[in-house]
Amino acid sequence: MIPFVKAHACGNDFLIVNEDDVRGADKAPLTQRLCERNTGIGADGIEFFAWTSDTSGRIRLHNADGSIAEISGNGTRCVAAWMAEERNASAGDQFSIETDAGARLCTIQEFHDSDSAGPTVMITTDMGEPEFEKRTVELSDGTAIDGVCVSMGNPHFVIVLPRSASLDFTIGERTWDDIGEEICHHPDFPDQTNVEFVHILGSVSDPIHQIAIRIYERGVGPTTSSGTGTSAAATAMIDVYNASSEIDVIAPGGMQSARWSGPGQSIFLTGPATLVARGEAW
Repeated sequence: MIPFVKAHACGNDFLIVNEDDVRGADKAPLTQRLCERNTGIGADGIEFFAWTSDTSGRIRLHNADGSIAEISGNGTRCVAAWMAEERNASAGDQFSIETDAGARLCTIQEFHDSDSAGPTVMITTDMGEPEFEKRTVELSDGTAIDGVCVSMGNPHFVIVLPRSASLDFTIGERTWDDIGEEICHHPDFPDQTNVEFVHILGSVSDPIHQIAIRIYERGVGPTTSSGTGTSAAATAMIDVYNASSEIDVIAPGGMQSARWSGPGQSIFLTGPATLVARGEAW
């Protein structure tokens, strides 16, 4: 039997499994089986975890399709929430989590207990320094899509829609998830990419403080939220579109806040993580 904890960050859900409990197992098919929504537990991925000290750990993320991802901001935050519970942490305590994209420092902000939702922890994560550049991608139908390539330790392509665009995030006659799937697998991205679609919220005359996004996640498909996707979208908005250095990003699963002082600086992401269940799987 394999013990697990299930957690979610704005609906982006993960299983947390101790490395020692699956040592020697082939993690790709195991992840596919456990993440299957109808016949497994159901999740967007598994964070395989090992403690490295009393306040630090190492994770390796497998997406729901079994592929390895460098990092998930939301998955890292879910692990930090579980670590906080395991160590009976208090507000202000910090946990360092080593990922395939480098170490991420998570600071506990506050705790919320709920009989219906499960223990929820508000966490700020140092997401590291983003790298970015403008790029145009040509779709199979010849449509040119302008965007911003952002690396958060994993790849993103951020598309900012015109304010006049439909609030259902369609582009022309095509849905955002259809376009997101094509760009994710586009030859320009041989290792595939995550894709974010951005709507600017608020009056045209006001500074940009809030955006809405949709996410097509590499190895998963459409997701309710993404921590690295939120950070990538905020990076594009702050640097390219002169948004406020503190910006709220609203995904279908909820809101996260990003704070970034600009190139050469880390971006800080704040959002909730909720512990859902503990159990054992075959």
